[in-house]
Amino acid sequence: MTKNRLLRVAKLTLVGLVVLFTTSNTLVGCAGGNAPLARIFGGFPHIRPAEDPVAARSLEEFRSVYAAYAATDSSRAQQLRHFTDAYLRVRADYVQRIDDVQLIAAAVDGIKKIDGRPGAIPSSDVTEAALDSLMASLDPHSSYLNPEEFKDSQVATRGEFGGLGIEINMENGFVKVIAPIEDTPAFHAGLKAGDLITHVDGQSIEGMSLVEAVKLLRGPANTDVRLTIQRESGADETTLFDVTITRAVIQIKPVKWRLEGNIGVIRITSFIQRADDELEDALRALRRQSRDRLQGLVIDLRNNPGGLLNQSVAIADAFLNRGDIVSVRDRDGEGRSFTATPGDLSNGLPVVVLINRGSASASEIVAGALQDHHRAMIMGVRSFGKGSVQTITPLQWDGALRLTTALYYLPSGRSIQGGGVAPDIAITGDAQEDGRREADLPHALQVDQGLQARANAKVRESNCPTAGEKNDDRMLGCAVAYLQDGSHDKFLARFGTQTKL
Repeated sequence: MTKNRLLRVAKLTLVGLVVLFTTSNTLVGCAGGNAPLARIFGGFPHIRPAEDPVAARSLEEFRSVYAAYAATDSSRAQQLRHFTDAYLRVRADYVQRIDDVQLIAAAVDGIKKIDGRPGAIPSSDVTEAALDSLMASLDPHSSYLNPEEFKDSQVATRGEFGGLGIEINMENGFVKVIAPIEDTPAFHAGLKAGDLITHVDGQSIEGMSLVEAVKLLRGPANTDVRLTIQRESGADETTLFDVTITRAVIQIKPVKWRLEGNIGVIRITSFIQRADDELEDALRALRRQSRDRLQGLVIDLRNNPGGLLNQSVAIADAFLNRGDIVSVRDRDGEGRSFTATPGDLSNGLPVVVLINRGSASASEIVAGALQDHHRAMIMGVRSFGKGSVQTITPLQWDGALRLTTALYYLPSGRSIQGGGVAPDIAITGDAQEDGRREADLPHALQVDQGLQARANAKVRESNCPTAGEKNDDRMLGCAVAYLQDGSHDKFLARFGTQTKL
């Protein structure tokens, strides 16, 4: 029975910043003269100098700096309106209330870092630098998308785009890999979650903005790029090595499946459009190949960086009959809840969900919802901890804002932001060492986590049997063994686990 898919959230997305994206802006100058601030900043109607003198002084500083750096050209007025539109949206819709002085100071700082002779810099470049800096000051996931990037973001959610195939953020001046996307050039080159990219084609990216670094990473399909990777190799030890990757037009297949005996394994690589339909196709194929003798299902969300909110809700809904899946709340506590509809597409089969620190965003919604409803056993490593919602909103002239506008909460009321989802059974070992997560990123949103769940059992990865296409995946082996044993206690006794950590 196919569930009714009514969940088409127009602008809410949880899409990670992939290498094909840049996060730049286009901004321009102010009108000069002694016109009142309210007239110069005609697009700031909510900021009146008499009512908010601190904001007025901040805007006056911005006007002065902008006028000093921007060349006089034909686009100044339009670009100022463009900046104004973006500024007001941030001020009104960002997930936390931000001081005007802080926002304008970030924009001014961006202008002052531009290379070039003040007064001769194209006004669009000045505006771009100001808005890039303003957005970067908010959190790791908010950014400005210029028209090209906005187009790329729409293509990416449909599953086809050009690039390397990694989700990234900036950390300590370098590009950090959050997760490689399966079956992409970056994945096949062996990049791992937590890797730092320090050089691109021999050029250091230290101190660059994310926009500048991404521009180096991008390029035509079928061209090579040489990355220098810094990887943690042990306690306080790192290794440095080069890897050459061939850029490609990436077509993501969001769902893959295989049989391990009578256990169905469904690998969800990304929550892009049609992932829910492909999940249904996978379930039908598994039933057919197993001759309707499926004993259980493994839903593998490892290194899945997220995707569309409506897809995560639909996939969680596939295994639930009722109850909340996730709620989305803005800074005033307002929002909406997404609930399950009747009909379990797996007909009640036992489910194990695999997660690791590369499981983020939409993956955490699915794992957390199934955990809270006791519908699945969660196994693996604590997830990344990205519990914020990004709304991609087109601006009036060009491009769009990718703005953090809300946080999502699991059925139990807990937030994923920063803390992630803890597995019920933790898989431990050298290959599963904890790495850096959302909470470690610069400007990461701080949320009161309350009482967080902890794993109540653990298994050393070396104790797990092997499974998978290459018969080398021990975490998957433990998930398959858990379902084959048919008993929680039997599995724990068999693999020498320690309970009540």
